[in-house]
Amino acid sequence: MDEPLIVNDQMGADDCLIIAQILSGQKEKFRVLVHRHERAVYGMGVSFFRNAEDAADFTQEVFLKAFRNLARFEGRSRFSTWLYTIAYNTAVNGVNRRREYRSLAEENSVADGDTPEQNALRGAVRDAVLEAVQDLPERYRTCVDLFFFYDRSYQEIEAITGFPVNTIKSHVFRAKKLLRDKLEAYT
Repeated sequence: MDEPLIVNDQMGADDCLIIAQILSGQKEKFRVLVHRHERAVYGMGVSFFRNAEDAADFTQEVFLKAFRNLARFEGRSRFSTWLYTIAYNTAVNGVNRRREYRSLAEENSVADGDTPEQNALRGAVRDAVLEAVQDLPERYRTCVDLFFFYDRSYQEIEAITGFPVNTIKSHVFRAKKLLRDKLEAYT
């Protein structure tokens, strides 16, 4: 880590400090990184593998790969971006073996205090969105998930997927248009 670290936020700075401690021999500090990022990695696992057991195995595999390769982290991006790159590549390899993918748009959400009618309406809308998202080409779904559900920037998605930024922008734009057209009847 000879070059200066690029840090976009406080958590990124904290992650870099923890990484330096781990690389200097305090390996138990890796637990902190796992605690900070496991929920997001697990969420990606659920979206790719469709069940909790496979998502948990995936999460463990990603963090094991990250730990083994931590010395390769150069700090040119946030640690979370580097970790998501590992997670994405691991997931794509796993999906290529299984040929399944589920978008985060499929996840259920029920607000506390809603009436049964509101829950039914929300469920119908969710089902319509789910069906529309499922019809998107996989590359569009991936970009949409990372951009909207994981709140990743175009540059981070580029680092994660290897798609050029303009391609990502195009995929997100086209996906939104396809979704808008398909869901127009629900407005």
